[in-house]
Amino acid sequence: MRFLPVFLDLRTGPVVLVGNGELARAKLRLLSAAGARVRWYLTHEAESPEPASLTPSSDIEIASRDPLTDSLDGVIAVLCAGAGDVGVAVAARARAAGIPVNVMDDLEHSTFIFPAIVDRGDVVVAVGTSGSSPVVARRIREKIEALLPARIGDLAGFIGRWRKTIHRRITQQPLRRRFWERIVDGPIGELVLAGKTDAAEAALTRIDDAATFAGESDPGFVTLVGAGPGDPDLLTIKALRALQDADVVFYDELVSPEILDRIRRDTPRIAVGRRVGRPGIGQDAINALLIEAAKSGQRAVRLKGGDPLVFGRGGEEVEALRAAGIPYSIVPGITAAVGASAQFEVPLTFREAALRVTFLTAHKARDAEAVDWSTLTDEKMTIAVYMGITAAPSVRAGLLRAGRSPQTPVGIFARVTRADARAVVGVLDDLPALAAALETGPAILIIGDVVAHSLPWQSAALSSLASNLLMAAE
Repeated sequence: MRFLPVFLDLRTGPVVLVGNGELARAKLRLLSAAGARVRWYLTHEAESPEPASLTPSSDIEIASRDPLTDSLDGVIAVLCAGAGDVGVAVAARARAAGIPVNVMDDLEHSTFIFPAIVDRGDVVVAVGTSGSSPVVARRIREKIEALLPARIGDLAGFIGRWRKTIHRRITQQPLRRRFWERIVDGPIGELVLAGKTDAAEAALTRIDDAATFAGESDPGFVTLVGAGPGDPDLLTIKALRALQDADVVFYDELVSPEILDRIRRDTPRIAVGRRVGRPGIGQDAINALLIEAAKSGQRAVRLKGGDPLVFGRGGEEVEALRAAGIPYSIVPGITAAVGASAQFEVPLTFREAALRVTFLTAHKARDAEAVDWSTLTDEKMTIAVYMGITAAPSVRAGLLRAGRSPQTPVGIFARVTRADARAVVGVLDDLPALAAALETGPAILIIGDVVAHSLPWQSAALSSLASNLLMAAE
């Protein structure tokens, strides 16, 4: 390690910036965001606005003096960006005075370098490559940005506000550490990360005996996680964190193997879902498993295809957890209709043509027959039917009987967002035949004029046109 990472307290003195153009402005934005007092010496070796066009603030002094002779007393760091030979000369002055100096893209004349920075308020992560590859550092920063909760800085600040109070109440260092681990990893930390700081403050205030709390076993917790339609890259960052933190995962049959691979390797995985025509353990049994896991102190994840609260019986699980007094959270996922919309370019709404969307489920024919189809005849309504392949004949019959045009465009989109995704398009009158053309599901039906704007429909139209032209030429 050539460069030692340190954090500079910018309240202790001004920072000198030498240079001009966009490179200097980028450094100025970084310093200003960090609350630095900046003395800026503009050079004229790069094109830039005149100093008069700049708007000085109380934290930015635009110095008209010569940076090669002006006093550096009290300066805590010197930065040169877009300063050319002047920057090299200023750097020599700074080094002679023992002041840390950075000359952008010039390791030879620098005594420190700028890392790639992840800024989450009170939490700052710096990534460096000893100046050898800023692009690699930026790529690493992007990955860290994706993994860190947006409010992790709020959590650090929350702990900072309570730290002295708790440390007065807990004298033993191991118990202090255990206390804060329980706060960070438990429901109070979850509340802060969810933006519910007031509730977190209230919960921490209710802890009467901090030492006893630190010595207790962890309370159980259940997280309902939406796995989306299949592509693991569509998992939210919050979902990935839940899968990595879980002690046990109860998953549905429709969750793809690629998503199951995102679970920590040593975490038990228990299949509890079912598919159409196959027996399952039943919702009551699933609820009981979740409650039992939480009561034993485990962090349980209920991993559900799509979104937990869109035809996933997540609402029933939430009610069971509430009744049992089990703390829980819900992580939304991309529902199948939205996944199909994005992959196959089906606009679920379209100006003047489709003004509303209805989601319904018809996983059994008798359910489809029980639907009040008369409410779904509006030509400006898009209908998304979940688990509807086996019920396709009943869906067709119900809509036609209610008065929907048999020429209404329809699409069936199977295994959306996955590598083996497939789509068939046609009209409502042919819906059963379209369903029969698909080999396997899961699939979603989208019915409405918007399907005519989809990529499969446009491709089919072009193929038909080409075929007709070829026949005409013969």
